[in-house]
Amino acid sequence: MGVVKGKMTMNVERIGMMSKRTLLFHIVPFVLLFIGIRVVWIVVEQPPDTPAAIRGELDLRESNLNNDRTVSLGGEWEFYPNRFLMEKANRTDISEEGNKFIQVPGNWGHSLSPLNDSNYGYATYRLRILVDPDDERLFSIRAKGIASSAELYVNGRMLASSSRSVGSVLYSTAFASKDGRIDIVIQAANYVNSQVGGIFDSVKFGTERAVSGEKQFSFAMQFMVLVVLAMHALYAMLIYTFGARQKVLLSFTLLVLSAMFLVLADDDKLLRQWISLSWDWTIKLQILSLAGIGIFMLKFTRELLLGHIPTRIYLPIQWLNTAAVLSVVLLPSSILLLTSSCVEVMMLLSILVLLVLTIRLVLSGVEDAIFLLFGVIAVILSSLGGIVKNLGWFEMGFYPIDLLIAFLSSASFWFKRYIRAAAQTAILSEKLQREDKRKDDFLANVSHELRNPLHGILNIAQSVLDSEKNVLGEKNVQNLDLLVTVGRRMSFMLNDLLDLTLLKEKGIQLQVKAIHVQTVVSGVIDMLRFMTDGKRIRFDNHIPKWFPLVMADESRLIQILFNLLHNAVKYTNEGVITVRAHAEGGQATIFVQDTGIGMEDEQQRKIFEPYEQIDSGMTGGGNGIGLGLSICKQLVELHGGMIKVHSVADIGSTFFFTMKLSSDSSTYWLENDQKEKPETADTADSEAAAASAATNDFREMMRKPLFKDDGDGPTILIVDDDSVNLMVLDNILTVEGCKVVTASSGQEALSVLDSREWDLIISDVMMPNMSGYELTRLIRERFTMSELPILLLTARSRPEDLQTGFLSGANDYVTKPMNAAELKTRVRALTELKHSVRDQLRMEAAWLQAQIKPHFLFNTLNSIAALGDFDTTRMRSLLDVFGRYLKASFDFRNSERLVSLEQELQLVQSYLYIEKERFEDRLQIRWDVDESLMLYIPPLTIQTLVENAVRHGILKRTHGGEIQIRVARIPGGAEVAIIDNGVGMDANAVEKWLEGSSNPTTGIGLRNTDRRLKQIYGKGLQIQSQPDQGTTVAFRIREKIFPSLFDTSSKEMKE
Repeated sequence: MGVVKGKMTMNVERIGMMSKRTLLFHIVPFVLLFIGIRVVWIVVEQPPDTPAAIRGELDLRESNLNNDRTVSLGGEWEFYPNRFLMEKANRTDISEEGNKFIQVPGNWGHSLSPLNDSNYGYATYRLRILVDPDDERLFSIRAKGIASSAELYVNGRMLASSSRSVGSVLYSTAFASKDGRIDIVIQAANYVNSQVGGIFDSVKFGTERAVSGEKQFSFAMQFMVLVVLAMHALYAMLIYTFGARQKVLLSFTLLVLSAMFLVLADDDKLLRQWISLSWDWTIKLQILSLAGIGIFMLKFTRELLLGHIPTRIYLPIQWLNTAAVLSVVLLPSSILLLTSSCVEVMMLLSILVLLVLTIRLVLSGVEDAIFLLFGVIAVILSSLGGIVKNLGWFEMGFYPIDLLIAFLSSASFWFKRYIRAAAQTAILSEKLQREDKRKDDFLANVSHELRNPLHGILNIAQSVLDSEKNVLGEKNVQNLDLLVTVGRRMSFMLNDLLDLTLLKEKGIQLQVKAIHVQTVVSGVIDMLRFMTDGKRIRFDNHIPKWFPLVMADESRLIQILFNLLHNAVKYTNEGVITVRAHAEGGQATIFVQDTGIGMEDEQQRKIFEPYEQIDSGMTGGGNGIGLGLSICKQLVELHGGMIKVHSVADIGSTFFFTMKLSSDSSTYWLENDQKEKPETADTADSEAAAASAATNDFREMMRKPLFKDDGDGPTILIVDDDSVNLMVLDNILTVEGCKVVTASSGQEALSVLDSREWDLIISDVMMPNMSGYELTRLIRERFTMSELPILLLTARSRPEDLQTGFLSGANDYVTKPMNAAELKTRVRALTELKHSVRDQLRMEAAWLQAQIKPHFLFNTLNSIAALGDFDTTRMRSLLDVFGRYLKASFDFRNSERLVSLEQELQLVQSYLYIEKERFEDRLQIRWDVDESLMLYIPPLTIQTLVENAVRHGILKRTHGGEIQIRVARIPGGAEVAIIDNGVGMDANAVEKWLEGSSNPTTGIGLRNTDRRLKQIYGKGLQIQSQPDQGTTVAFRIREKIFPSLFDTSSKEMKE
């Protein structure tokens, strides 16, 4: 019972030495308690005081026979040696000639054969019982311990008989007295037992209820002991069968079975109730049971306590026990009983050895050994009780307590060991789980930490290879190519370790949808064309284009196919790798077949286990760590499918796995199954050639820089707290023609955000103090996604992480460790987006200015015509200014990024001169411009603000108002302010104007101006306005911003 795992034998655990006084303090109360329980049992079982039989007659007329208690028919019985009185059935005329008197219970040897005291012979016992004539109750007799066969007669009628056995047990049927007299005759014969004869145990008499109750109680006690012992034997055998197969379990089982057979063969001889046993086998079973108890008790204890029973003591005792057993089996029945004493002595010797051993164990401080000591003491007390019982000192039936305590003590020892072992196992299991989790975390962390520097090395190496290929020698180029190839293989291994950890923790959540397998296979094959390492391998995709859709997670299906195809490439020197598929029964079976080295049967059985791989010299140091196929198996099973392999050594391997078909694809497959023409060799070759050409084109394209190296590439701000990552990104993007500025924190990035116009911000997500998410949110408060794109670098690619990035305002993301090609592609896309939006805003501003309002044109022409009637000088002046205004409005430079402040102010002056001529005193103009400023500003910014101030502020008043144009120097640049005292606006109106929702025509102009200013300077329009008090619209520009930084078309202005 104490076995969980490992050895059943006890690992000695010492809890401190126990003194002899302490040991006595434990043993003495235990012994006294047991003796007290047995004394109480004896007292309770003792029959009530009754007169003894005198000269063959027992007078019970004065005794009050209890319905629940029997009396013992002890005393002088009539004895008729070598004579059967009841030779005829139902005989009542019994002659008393030749009778003697004999003490019952007792041995009849001297009375039967006075000369030689032989127990062989036959005789008749007779007793007359006198009871109350008015007592009409039914009576019964229970007699056991009659050697060796007997018949029981009551009032001349035979009520019970027994065949030859060691000790006959007679139970009479119910009978009544005749006129207060009961005549009992027992005829016995013995020719087999030389040790004892006659009635050697008490004969019980009482009412039928009392005798039956005593019998049932004795049977119940024996059955209880048998059940307890059987349970012990059963759990020991179950542990042996289903757990650790150890000899100690068999020894314990045989010990329990020996005790069970002893119980069955002794006392009421329950075994004889079920099967017919001869005297020989009955006595053999008793003696063998005793011998078995001695043998297996010693053997069990020795195996349980390894090393604590010296061999010099154990072997002689066991040899003697074995000799006793052999004598029981081989000796004839006539002398069989002579060996029983030897067997009992050997059993007592075994018990004494165990007693000494357990005392020494307890004294030496072995934990729980006290339970074994209690068990041994219980066995000793049981043996002593049996001796006392056989001596006839007390009348005592079956006593189960000692035997139960003996086995329960050993069970307690086992239970304690089991509980302690289970607790230790739980602690070790928890520790093992922690260590396993730490191991997984370590692998995941190491893999994660290695991925970034590894990809940094790869990206730097690839950058050097791309930019300095013409300078490096051929040998160095080959070495760099080898470095990149080995690095990519290491990257695959690290990815496998991370995926294995996720699969163990059930951290992979599938995003299942209907997928076109043929398209996925084509994409994976295209990826693997880069990794054939110059091998002459051809990929054939034989999956028809209209193959039914499968239900799978696309990224995981790509991973499965990539691992299988990459495995095929790894173990194929030359030949064909074919992918085909078959649909049947709602499932698609996808096959990946190669012409590689193949596998033996033993390798096929283990190939899907973690860290298993084929030992082949063809892969060299890049053989991997054997996780790819294990991950494939787990991913396929996660989809509800299965994966298998069929392989022949030196011929090739075929891996195939199943995926569920989409519910709406079965009909589609049946309708189109016959339409696919088989691919010919020419078709396959042409497709392979086309794919190879496409691959070469892609490689060539990736070698070219993203932007021309003319100083006009995009300006990119990179934010990362890792200096190595900053250096890697700087190297990659600088080679591609980008102008790179780095920042090591979010705070530093915000501090330089206004220093220039940025085309793209690349930021790491996980940074101290301010994360990439927070930085993105702060930037988005000033710039829209089109005005300033943000690319996040994240090592966490879970959907919730990516969603957080997009919600914070990121345009795109690249998963770390980053791939240089992917980074370049995304940088190109985002910078082109920024440029296209910038160009759109410029063209929109130019278009808006070119859309001269018809009423403005009509009113100006009317003013010119009116002046012609009375003031031609003013007319010519207005006409000249109007011409300059039209020229400036349609100037191609309005579509440029920046224009000079002088050009912008000339357009504003022309516009205000025209409006002044039209409205005269209603429009007052005040100029406050620092003429020493040499600035460039976005075109049509001041003009738009002035026009809005005049039309929607001043002229809304009946008496008009004043507009002030102020351009003042401030530290680092200048501030432009348009101030009017027109009708003004409330806060909601200001917001609506900037959003363009108040007036579609004017709102677009203001919003366009605001967005262009934000793109260049980081800040847009600052509007302060109050109803009926006027409006101030201001913005700030940096003095060091020049057009050459942003627009190649502005070189003329620069010159």
